[in-house]
Amino acid sequence: MGHLLSLRPVPPSSEPDPIPNPPSSETLKPTDGWPDDALDQAIALHRTLQLGDRQWHALKHQKGRRGAEQISAALVQLLHDPAGPGGGDLERRAMALALLEQGMAWLKGELRDPGCPSHGR
Repeated sequence: MGHLLSLRPVPPSSEPDPIPNPPSSETLKPTDGWPDDALDQAIALHRTLQLGDRQWHALKHQKGRRGAEQISAALVQLLHDPAGPGGGDLERRAMALALLEQGMAWLKGELRDPGCPSHGR
């Protein structure tokens, strides 16, 4: 099976790690089915929405922001499926679904910042 992007859901019970930048789109071209620039645009969107360490502390209470980050990561996973819109790569589909479910849980208020162990909380 193909290599998964480094986009993963963050368990709510641990300090969130920022999602690493996805590899460049030059190395991740879908083989067929998706519009040519869809993956590039999804990666750009995810990089824009991605929270870094300092941003996490400043924006951790904005559930919509965290939800959007996770949902954009799910979109990158889905668009990078080499099988195209038919979704033949089960690992990528499972990761996309996990990221989407976590994004929705943030939007619904079911997840919240677990606190930062390094700050005594």
